[in-house]
Amino acid sequence: MGDRRECGAGRAAVRFRWKAPVPRMSLLLSGSLANAAPALRLSQILSTLSHALDMTEGQPAGHCVRAAFVADRIGAAVGLPGPERRDLRYAVLLKDLGCSSNAARLCQLYLADDLGFKRDFKRVGSGLPEVLRFVLEQTGAGADLAGRVRAVGHILRHGGEISRELIETRCTRGASIARRLRFSETVAEGIASLDEHWDGGGKPSGLSGGAIPLFSRIALLSQIVDVFHRFGGPRAALEETRRRAGRWFDPSLVAAFQDVVRDGTLWDELAGPEELLIPLEDDPAERVDETYLDDIAQAFGDIVDAKSPYTGNHCQRVALYADMIGESLALPDEARRRLRRAALLHDIGKLGVSNSILDKPGRLDEREWSLMRRHPVQSRVILSGLPVFAEAAEIGGAHHERLDGRGYPDGVGGSEITPLTRIVTVADIFDALTADRPYRKAMSRAEAFAILDADRDTGVDREMVAALRAGVDRLERANAGVDVLAAA
Repeated sequence: MGDRRECGAGRAAVRFRWKAPVPRMSLLLSGSLANAAPALRLSQILSTLSHALDMTEGQPAGHCVRAAFVADRIGAAVGLPGPERRDLRYAVLLKDLGCSSNAARLCQLYLADDLGFKRDFKRVGSGLPEVLRFVLEQTGAGADLAGRVRAVGHILRHGGEISRELIETRCTRGASIARRLRFSETVAEGIASLDEHWDGGGKPSGLSGGAIPLFSRIALLSQIVDVFHRFGGPRAALEETRRRAGRWFDPSLVAAFQDVVRDGTLWDELAGPEELLIPLEDDPAERVDETYLDDIAQAFGDIVDAKSPYTGNHCQRVALYADMIGESLALPDEARRRLRRAALLHDIGKLGVSNSILDKPGRLDEREWSLMRRHPVQSRVILSGLPVFAEAAEIGGAHHERLDGRGYPDGVGGSEITPLTRIVTVADIFDALTADRPYRKAMSRAEAFAILDADRDTGVDREMVAALRAGVDRLERANAGVDVLAAA
């Protein structure tokens, strides 16, 4: 069935446990997908999903939540009123919305693991010797000597413009997504200028002093506090803020942060349960309805798709194909709506996979394949943090399983794979086969269906394959002469 990255039947398949097919429509309409979503708060949803952003930046889970908490304490110390502190928290919580958009380019230019590169770079100061040492150590570390020499030479010649390009891509994209998520322009601007420095040495615009939005100044400081606190403890965080005061950081904000530390509770709070760091406000603006939840799923699906040029719009197309299957099976509108959300978020765990693996043109070695196989687990862990995404967590965690038990990550099969997961599995494989990949060109739809047909009842559910074929035929008839799917 092609490369195991797309079909889920890799060499390392585990136990074989065939079970009889499950009853169809009764299960499709049961469980969380058939029930109304419970009352939801925006802060809970975005705090949970921010763990995906943490992975993309190579940070420990909860980094964005902790940084937002530090920012809120600083905002209180400088006298920001409640509504502005709420916006500040979201600007910091979502500061890395655009982080996936430069991962492939970073990996290509530096011949490096983007996750490790981003993680380590956050601990590098602005001094030229530190930056040069980091570049020499990280660039092309796993490449052959000739490739490494070429890459290092290119970085040394064009480092400034490369750095500006990568930062501008990330910050511009992040601000754009924040606007789509209905946040104020103040929040978007705070994200757009995250990497500007007090002394004018930052990027992408070289802003300095008070020209840098206040939210950006607080966000950068709060981010560094959490990174160094996690890496070296309270003393390391305090020393780093003092060292960068007047260069990276607004000195008045560093003083405000020191006042917060003197209050004596910050470090214990940061070390405590994450849920205690998330304010539960009784604010109408915090309530999320079904339409807003759709928008959030769409935005995070776009973040996943931006990780690799080979998976551009993948989650969007999987959602389309899953919905077409749902229509063929006559699922109710509400069930199809939630199925689309699950499809949009099924690959969110891929944000924790390096582009050196995702974009590799050849076969994956055993270590790389082992890391790739973790992404459904990561999807399940992130999405299971919210009851409203319980079904999406199950689907995200099992969309590479096979009916014969030879899939991954758990090797489950038969009735252990829900019908909804079977839908997304077929949609996911169909899109992977009909899209370009670094190791092969896209297949035709006829070729993709031939592969799915050959794997019916052993790998994939024949009813879902038939339902997708009916949906594709229906769409082609409705748009005679126009290849709608190719433009999706």
